[in-house]
Amino acid sequence: MSIELPDAIEAYFSADKTGNAQAIAERFTQDATVMDEGNTYTGRDAIRRWMATASTQYTYTVAPFDIAEDGQRTIVTSHLVGNFPGSPVDLRYFFVLRGDKIAELEIVP
Repeated sequence: MSIELPDAIEAYFSADKTGNAQAIAERFTQDATVMDEGNTYTGRDAIRRWMATASTQYTYTVAPFDIAEDGQRTIVTSHLVGNFPGSPVDLRYFFVLRGDKIAELEIVP
């Protein structure tokens, strides 16, 4: 099943497929915040380091399969399969967009 994602979110998932931490960080605003696995990363540099660490620790594929709106947040549910503990898993990505960039992202099981 294919879903239509907003451009900024589509760009995030496309960059994630490449494993290029810099390309992923560029999808975010300068002051963006990411919350993942109990940690918070603020700013593009911290987000780039977060993705660089994740991409060297684990190999995975992500397939978005559902999208919903919740006020200002766009919730994308994705299926992840990889060599990380608990694989496979469905995760929810809570995005807050500012223009054509991501201002906030929270990833939860």
